[in-house]
Amino acid sequence: MKYINFSDGPALSQDEFFMQEALKEARKALELDEVPIGAVIVHGGRIIGRGHNLTEQLNDVTAHAEMQAFTAAANYTGGKYLKDCTLYVTIEPCVMCAGASYWTQISKIVFAAHDSKRGFSSIRERIIHPRTEVISGIMANDAAQLMKDFFIAKRNK
Repeated sequence: MKYINFSDGPALSQDEFFMQEALKEARKALELDEVPIGAVIVHGGRIIGRGHNLTEQLNDVTAHAEMQAFTAAANYTGGKYLKDCTLYVTIEPCVMCAGASYWTQISKIVFAAHDSKRGFSSIRERIIHPRTEVISGIMANDAAQLMKDFFIAKRNK
């Protein structure tokens, strides 16, 4: 895995820089004909975990981008908790991924586009850790367009 430091990147905000990296992961999923969602986990300005949807490739409904990134980051840190880390993900996490984020105790979640049908904010119960900060809307149009294009292409097949 290539680790990228924020300081290595162009003059973008930190959130935009890392969301672009998550979008790169989403494009990898798209190339595999997977739902194009990507995620990266950052600690200290450095990407320590990456993931993109692999549910079709692995025939595993739990192989979401966030779950792949959680596993990669935990392997990198050598522990299951991701305190002082930020998850950047192109689409709002589903209930399963939000629940997993609770158990990782991740400090911050930044997602691009909302998922009004399956996103965790569509339920009333708080399923993320109470100390987790959530930010949305970073590069939302780019992420939403990737999803729209994917599903339009699927319907037109």
